[in-house]
Amino acid sequence: MQSYIVYLGSHSHGTNPSLDDFESVTNSHYDLLGSYMGSLKEAKEAIFYSYTRHINGFAAVLEEEAAAEIAKNPKVVSVFLNKGLKLHTTHSWGFLGLERNGVIPRSSLWERARFGEDVIIGNLDTGVWPESKSFSDEGIGPVPSKWRGTCELDSDNSNNFHCNRKLVGARYFNKGYQAYVGKQLNASSHSARDSEGHGSHTLSTAGGNFVPGVSIVGNGNGTASGGSPKARVAAYKVCWPLDNGVTCFDADVLAGFEAAISDGVDVLSVSLGGEPEEFFQDSMSIGAFHAVANGIVVVKSAGNSGPSPGSVSGVSPWLLTVAASTNDREFSSYATLGDNKSFRGDSSLYSPALPNEKLYPLINAADAKLDNAFPKAALFCEKGTLDSNKVKGKILFCLRGDGYIAEKGEQAALGGAVGMILADNNINGNEVITMSQVLPTIYVNFTDGQYILNYINETKSPMAYISRVKTELGIKPAPAMASFSSRGPNVIEPTILKPDITAPGVNIIAAFTEETSDNCRVGPFNILSGTSMSCPHVSGIAGLLKTLHPDWSPAAIKSAIMTTARRRDNTEGTMKDSAFDFSKATPFAYGSGHVWPNRAADPGLVYDLNTTDYLNFLCARGYDETKINAFYNNTFACPKSYSLTDFNYPSISIPGFKFGSTVNVIRTVTNVGSASTYSVRVKQPRGVLVSVEPSLMSFNAMGEKKEFKVTLQRQVESLLEQNLFGELDWTDGKHHVRSPIVIMQL
Repeated sequence: MQSYIVYLGSHSHGTNPSLDDFESVTNSHYDLLGSYMGSLKEAKEAIFYSYTRHINGFAAVLEEEAAAEIAKNPKVVSVFLNKGLKLHTTHSWGFLGLERNGVIPRSSLWERARFGEDVIIGNLDTGVWPESKSFSDEGIGPVPSKWRGTCELDSDNSNNFHCNRKLVGARYFNKGYQAYVGKQLNASSHSARDSEGHGSHTLSTAGGNFVPGVSIVGNGNGTASGGSPKARVAAYKVCWPLDNGVTCFDADVLAGFEAAISDGVDVLSVSLGGEPEEFFQDSMSIGAFHAVANGIVVVKSAGNSGPSPGSVSGVSPWLLTVAASTNDREFSSYATLGDNKSFRGDSSLYSPALPNEKLYPLINAADAKLDNAFPKAALFCEKGTLDSNKVKGKILFCLRGDGYIAEKGEQAALGGAVGMILADNNINGNEVITMSQVLPTIYVNFTDGQYILNYINETKSPMAYISRVKTELGIKPAPAMASFSSRGPNVIEPTILKPDITAPGVNIIAAFTEETSDNCRVGPFNILSGTSMSCPHVSGIAGLLKTLHPDWSPAAIKSAIMTTARRRDNTEGTMKDSAFDFSKATPFAYGSGHVWPNRAADPGLVYDLNTTDYLNFLCARGYDETKINAFYNNTFACPKSYSLTDFNYPSISIPGFKFGSTVNVIRTVTNVGSASTYSVRVKQPRGVLVSVEPSLMSFNAMGEKKEFKVTLQRQVESLLEQNLFGELDWTDGKHHVRSPIVIMQL
């Protein structure tokens, strides 16, 4: 099935057509297509555009044979393929294979899943900017009848907030926030309007409509869109400004989950979280459990505390937890020093640039401090630490450190600096990221930053120049793991490998707030990085799979995404980790690999799970049966014998595996493809003997299940202090159903 334009010429209605005339034209389109498809109902389902005012024709999803037959009709002027749009701004979708150089191929999940049409994606975040073009309902049909939500307004709608057929709902939850601050909230806290930008960015990445002509001050020109561009979206504002940042309180998060479940969302995207917690102590885990039990796919960001081991959050097995990696687009510029040494780095998106090839005095921010400021605070360009008399007219060298990066640029600009070199202060952080700044800025890695700092300290009159920003495509290697992305192992339950998957999360352009504030605002779209950005990429893909396979469970969708992921980059080498000098990344960084949506549409086999499986998992972890019954509000008896290693997860993780010992792992796969025979291939972790019984499985029908046993024996004592990695792959020649194998150190 593909989408086609059926062009019928011009209309016969006069210069003053009525609504009845437009309805009559639409009905004629249904009648024409219905005569080929066999029913009026099928025609109405197939047509997604009916051109009624100036152009006479319609756009519909058709079989190639049907399109050819319609073209023979003498009333039809022409029938041609809907070739799609040029998509370069949200470049990640092209990088993920949903389009190629602006053309949407037949194999694209976008085409097959009708761009996520009528799936409903909810978002727990900072709200939404409803006027953004990403949330325009142009080309969007009536709100699905399954939607039960609302557009919540303040008492007099002083914010002029509105929803539409695209943005079908918006709610805000602030009682937990109010309880913490202990005072009456202002009017802006009684609206779902996004004043921070984060919620608009994440929601538009998941389900934003196509928006042509998007750029950030002339960079990254093209068409922006979400992963499910024709999905309906709903915003649940649960995060609020607090202490120069944003905080999302557990009470509000749970209220958001509850509302989303009642409203009828299909996918819930959650780009927030804290430290990993026991499941019954974690609002995210509790809310997500109830959502998944009601058939909702819950996608969660892994956190930005990398590369520290064990920093990953969202560790519950019912969550789809997403790490962050790069794509092959960078916004780069060069810092050239007075000794003619040049350094390539990511550039701030700022206009105008510095005059060509003019050198400016270069100063270390620690040397530009106010007399009463700490040198370290000044080096990080913290607020109130810089002396404008020392900064004015110079390029300022700062370290990245903690805090909002744009604020460092604001402090530099307030001091009169003409530009800023921002260096990573972490030796493990070799990737730098782009964001909007108020003055020309280049981000360099730790090693280059050390050279520049030494040059300043050893030169009597240090000078520098920052070149104009340039958009570069085809960067290699890509994807690579972002150093900030939180890492495994799962410190709550190590038999569950987390994160589950990685997706683009660096330099992502999407919708933003247009509210004026002290932070840098560049317009209706902005560029951000973080697992907050990678999470909605997977949410959008989950929306496409939900459209294509409405009968699949959340676990089946999760399995399809995980088992079809890629581990190789665009050099055909194993994915690299920017946190460790681009050495090989491991499953503790990327989980099952880098998401590949077109493959996920047809995974062949899935590892399915239901609510009973999750409850058995909790029993095996030692949770009290009475509490489990209260948790689920149902009569449930824990099984007498259940091993955590037998939990039917799409990955295999074995902690505390002693030398000479043997572990058996049971898994069950469900056929979601045609009849086929699968054979197993194993990449054994070093020093571990792996056998699989049976090694061959034949499936004759859709939905058929087969069980297999994996036996692992640790044979090399010298490797006991190392984490070891392997892979299990079931293949029928067309499909590859891959699961990482992780043997954790003692």
